[in-house]
Formats: sequence, C-alpha cells, structure tokens
Amino acid sequence: MNADVIIIGGGLAGLCNAIHLSKFGKKVLLIEKNEYPKHKVCGEYISNEVLPYLEFLDVNPFDFGAVKIKNFQLSTTKNKLISAKLPLGGFGISRYQLDFVLSEKATKNGVTILQDSVVNIDFKEDVFLVETKEHNSFQSKICIGAFGKRSLLDVKLERDFIKKKSPYLGVKIHVKGNFKEDLVALHNFKGGYCGVSKVENDAINLCYITNYASFKKYKNIDDFQEQVVFKNHFLKEIFNNSEAVFEKPLTISQVSFETKKPVENHILMCGDSAGMIHPLCGNGMSMAIQSAQIASKLILNYLNGKNMSRKELEKQYIRQWNKKFSLRLKAGHFIAMLFRKDRIASILLQILKKLPFLLPIIIKQTHGKPMKI
Repeated sequence: MNADVIIIGGGLAGLCNAIHLSKFGKKVLLIEKNEYPKHKVCGEYISNEVLPYLEFLDVNPFDFGAVKIKNFQLSTTKNKLISAKLPLGGFGISRYQLDFVLSEKATKNGVTILQDSVVNIDFKEDVFLVETKEHNSFQSKICIGAFGKRSLLDVKLERDFIKKKSPYLGVKIHVKGNFKEDLVALHNFKGGYCGVSKVENDAINLCYITNYASFKKYKNIDDFQEQVVFKNHFLKEIFNNSEAVFEKPLTISQVSFETKKPVENHILMCGDSAGMIHPLCGNGMSMAIQSAQIASKLILNYLNGKNMSRKELEKQYIRQWNKKFSLRLKAGHFIAMLFRKDRIASILLQILKKLPFLLPIIIKQTHGKPMKI
C-alpha cells in the first residue's frame, strides 16, 4: 500500500494530524499498536487554547462528556495551599474517551488505521519505506512520528535522548468521590507531584509522577502512597475518601524530559515524540494537538506543490515548533526545578500567597493563546 502520509502512533498528535490531512483529501495511513479505546498515564487536563482547532477538525469534546475547568489549586510538601483562576481555562476528558472519539472521526474521514507496530523506517530516494511487526510494508512521501514519550523506534533512530536513563515514574488511577468539577489541582509531595481533575462520567483522574529513586525504597505502590504521597494531606483526603474505578493503577517508567529534535531522519516528530513538557505544567495534551496543526499545514503546502522542498519543509517545521514551544519547555523545566527544592518551593508559595496575581502570570508561561485557524 502507498499513502501520501504515514503516521506512526495514534495518540492525540497522530490522530489530529490524520483528521487534518484527510480533511483535505490526502491518503493517510495511521499505524497504532494498541486497540481503541485504551487508558493511558496522562494528566487529562487540556487548555482551552485548542478548542478553535478541535472545532476546525469537527470535534467538540463537550459532546462526549468533557468537564469545564476554570479554577486552579497548588499545594506544597508543607501542605500550604494557594488558589487562582486559570487565565484561559480548560477542560477534563480521559484519553480513553478522547482518543476513541478522534479515531472514529479519522476513520469517518477515510483514514486507514492499522493495529500493528512499526519496527523499521527507511528513507531512500525521497520515499519512506515503513515495515511492521506483522511483516507489512508501506511507502509514503511523508512520515510523521507520533509514537509518544519513549519507543523502540527512538532506539532504532539512535536519538540522543534515548541514550540517557530517565529517573521518572508515572502512576494514574481513576476514582469516584467528592471533588469540585471546575477545579484542577496540583499537589506536591516529596520527590513528586500529583494532578487531580474530573473527567467524563463523574470520574476523578489522579495522576502523579515521582522520582524512581524515591519509589524503589518501598515494597509497592500502596506502601509508597501511604508513606510518601499521603504526607500531603490534600492527597491523603482525596485517596482515602474515594473509591477506585480501576482494578489497579496504570504505570509508566523511564519518562524523559530531555531535549528532543522535532525532525529525525526526515521524520516530522509530533507530540511527546518531539518534546515533553513537565506534567507539573499541565499542558502536554494541548501541545500535542497544536503540534499536529503545525505539521499538517506545512505538509499540505509541500504535497500541494507550493514551491517547497523537503529541506524547506523540515526547516520550517523546526522553526515553527521551536517558536511555539521552546519557551514553554524552558519555563516548565525551571518551574519543575524550583518545586523539587522544598525550601525554595515553600518560599515561592509564601510570595504567591502575598502576591496572588503572580500565579496566573506563571501559568501563562506554559500556556498559549487560543489557536488561530
């Protein structure tokens, strides 16, 4: 099979690319190893900045149970709490629901979605040859890498970040209990932080990230939560006064925040494959969706013969990606660094309590304005 574009990975970035490109008549093959729907370790809060683009893709998350969020809370390891209004607001929806909705839309648009794993990508004579675990071979003019935080393809492509071990572990669970619908909270504990917000069906998403060195001192997740996470009284109250929806928590290891290149071996990287903001900043899903718009618009110009060479396509993608996200990523790294230091985090919170108008300004550093169509 030949396609105009092959997309590897069917998360938010891959699916939004697929819908955008197919909307303009391009033949798109999307290869995703998992079956829809599927839960993923994710904060499941999205900034409202993406709503104009989702409308352009003919997807309204509120038709599928998304919860409107406008307030923010932050606590430190010392159980000090500060609240603020989100400058732009956002919404909560699970990856289980949103990925499924986007996959259905992509299929309706004529996208071919294949459940398989890519094992090799070759670029020769201006064409990509993609080979899969099930011994399928495909050719395309363009290849998009949207295979997430960490993949065997990163090893195959010898990407720099994959050569470094990452110390982070992510854990997620859905629960039922009492939590304000319009609120997203970020509660810090020693060695990590936990995001809390509601998603569809009145479920509460609890997703935390921690340093693996801290975690491995304990027998299991329950023990770690009891001894470490619950030192934050706000988290202890939420966990202890709610009922788990999942049989057991979802986990992901080797979560990397190292710098990545937006283009590798002529593959345009999107979403977490191109770069990942600290979950502390709560804007990774939005960035994945926005990266799809950047890539799709440039790819359409290239495929439609708008006097653009492949070299120019890649150059423009790197430039636009960096213009959109590089400052956010730097701000995310800096904010995360501050909150890893208990004493500094405590001083910072005292300052924010005295000068509460600063918190929305800080939030704006990792968020953008409503997307332009």
